[in-house]
Amino acid sequence: MPKKKASTRKTKNTKIKKPEFKLSRQQKVVLGSFLMLLGVALLIAFISFLFNWQADQSTLQDFGNRDLVAKNWMSKFGASISDFFIYNGFGLAAFILAGLVTLTGVYLFFAFKLKNLFKFWFWGLLMMIWWAVFFGFFAEKNAMLGGRVGFEINDYLQDFIGLIGTSLLLTFMLIAYLVFRLKITPELIGTYINTKKAELKDDFETSKTASAPPATKTYEEEDWVSEVVTKKETSNIQDKSTPTPLTLNKEVPKPVPVAVDEDVQMEVETVEEEEAEDTLSKKLVKDFGEFDHTLELKNYKWPTIDLLKDYNAGGGGITVDQEELEENKNNIVSTLKNYKIEIAHIKATVGPTVTLYEIVPEAGIRISKIKNLEDDIALSLAALGIRIIAPIPGKGTIGIEVPNKNATIVSMRSVIASPKFQNAEMELPLALGKTISNETFVVDLAKMPHLLMAGATGQGKSVGLNAILTSLLYSKHPAEVKFVLVDPKKVELTLFNKIERHYLAKLPGSEDAIITDNSKVIATLNSLCIEMDDRYNLLKDAMVRNIKEYNVKFKARKLNPENGHKFLPYIVLVIDEFADLIMTAGKEVETPIARLAQLARAIGIHLIIATQRPSVNVITGIIKANFPARVAFRVTSKIDSRTILDSQGADQLIGRGDMLFTQGNDLVRLQCAFVDTPEVDKITEFIGSQKAYPDAHILPEYEDAESGTGLDIDVSERDKLFREAAEVIVIAQQGSASLLQRKLKLGYNRAGRIIDQLEAAGIVGPFEGSKARQVLVTDLVSLDQLLNN
Repeated sequence: MPKKKASTRKTKNTKIKKPEFKLSRQQKVVLGSFLMLLGVALLIAFISFLFNWQADQSTLQDFGNRDLVAKNWMSKFGASISDFFIYNGFGLAAFILAGLVTLTGVYLFFAFKLKNLFKFWFWGLLMMIWWAVFFGFFAEKNAMLGGRVGFEINDYLQDFIGLIGTSLLLTFMLIAYLVFRLKITPELIGTYINTKKAELKDDFETSKTASAPPATKTYEEEDWVSEVVTKKETSNIQDKSTPTPLTLNKEVPKPVPVAVDEDVQMEVETVEEEEAEDTLSKKLVKDFGEFDHTLELKNYKWPTIDLLKDYNAGGGGITVDQEELEENKNNIVSTLKNYKIEIAHIKATVGPTVTLYEIVPEAGIRISKIKNLEDDIALSLAALGIRIIAPIPGKGTIGIEVPNKNATIVSMRSVIASPKFQNAEMELPLALGKTISNETFVVDLAKMPHLLMAGATGQGKSVGLNAILTSLLYSKHPAEVKFVLVDPKKVELTLFNKIERHYLAKLPGSEDAIITDNSKVIATLNSLCIEMDDRYNLLKDAMVRNIKEYNVKFKARKLNPENGHKFLPYIVLVIDEFADLIMTAGKEVETPIARLAQLARAIGIHLIIATQRPSVNVITGIIKANFPARVAFRVTSKIDSRTILDSQGADQLIGRGDMLFTQGNDLVRLQCAFVDTPEVDKITEFIGSQKAYPDAHILPEYEDAESGTGLDIDVSERDKLFREAAEVIVIAQQGSASLLQRKLKLGYNRAGRIIDQLEAAGIVGPFEGSKARQVLVTDLVSLDQLLNN
């Protein structure tokens, strides 16, 4: 049965949105103004119709005749529409319709909530019909009052329920309107009447008291004052040892109880919370949607899984040799028994290239005793690369890793197609290979944040780099990640030239995106430092802490591109042979790499450095301190293993992709995924044949100390913004091209030329690497004197 092809592109749960009819703010303003003016026109026409309807009857029959003149204030239009809504419609109740149209225009124009408008229309139309029927009932002979609609409905009702029934129905509808719309109930009316009566009574008593002669009151008449001290109250409050005070109790007249009707219904009105006003960014997202960083290559297709070879298509995965497992178990048990070490339990976990035997020794056995028997167990098993883990972290067992006689190839296809990689919610997922338990091992480069790889020649280091790059090609869009590839050997990464305009980044003016010249490596590393500083300035202006928050804010249209903001892709720097750079350049390479490793994590620049010579003069203390994630292939000595991993183990690997991975915690043994050169060629060919960007991603231009200008520049050749740029530099006391880019909104090349002109004029000092130039002028007065002279 043929296997189903695995899709490499991540599927997203997309819900089918129902079509919605929404008006923009501009459309609401235009429509609102139209409806307001239309409502006013209807009111004018209706009022004029009441006085001129008889004179305008002749114009209704011949609307197109321009010789006939209507007396309606809105001319023939007013006469016709008034006749339609008043005489042939709802009579005087048509004025309600004109008011509703005007009110609708007001709501749209001033962006009020439309929820209340719907209530107005519902009750307005209902009352329009009621008034039409009411006037048709009481003024049956006058068609102007109730209109034809009122007359016909009233006639219809009287035929079926009679005169009395029609009057009762109209009364019921009036009561329903008063109760539901105006909230008028009998209790409310009764309360209002009682209140008015009480106010009249108070007014009458006040006037009577004012007219009566004044009277003097004695102490006895003030019966609301009494000096009362009860023994019960005193005993409860006062202590026996304290004297009893005299309390003056002011007896307030008790209120007259009011009869309360238990059937009175209380209406609770809840006030809705005010909606927060839409900001400009929310309105932009609402009108245009979020910014799509993939729009330029919207039809880009991810490479398919068929481009990768399935090396286990015939065999079908790991084969368990029961005889080999039993033989190894017996050899381990017998070797330990020779040294009087009894085993209580043993378990085998078969991996692609290594089998892990977990043993539980009897109580009282020292772990160090088993650890010292590493060579003896290797001798009894006649195997290369025995590694003892004593104890296994998180388990109460001791692990003995024994290589399989028949190793299984872990194909790149199997790890890419695994659900663990396909469903990985990571920024930069890397599928490195499979563990001893045959589980796909996926890590996030953005969390590492940098990776250090080491291993002897021919042990799988270059294949590991290809596996890392392939993982990113299968998971990230060209707009989301860019590679800076450094290949001193000139042959390992040449295949990636085909995706230069999709995924690669380079210096301006460079012909090849893959860097093979060591002198260009220094310029590239310093250029990345400039890029790092520029990105941190963007994060500072955006008031965010990392690239993820920045891009989310930019896609939500909360950052203005006119201020220099743009979508920031991740940048991954890959150096294939770091030892060669250290030998030729030394500190010039180590310093920018250390600076990037220390600072570049938050702004999305990540480093992957590989070397075949993990000695202390290549992997220095500064490098190791900033590269917590490390991969070790097989090395030749324990010293090299300690240099790369800070522990032994890498010298006991079996090679051919067998590796140890650590991220600052425990060591994990993996079999690196194998991706061959023809597979990489197919992938890059597939991507390179698609529509690409006009050029590779351009890094900031870098000038070394010797490239600064020492020649004077003619005053006539100065830039038009020279004076303004000089003032910006002097005020900020910071001589950098990036400052001019932000303040004057210039391109990098033009800002660099202005900096050279400022240097020639003696305003800024010479180039000092990644640091900003020194400003030689202290204030604007000194600047004016310098330029005038």
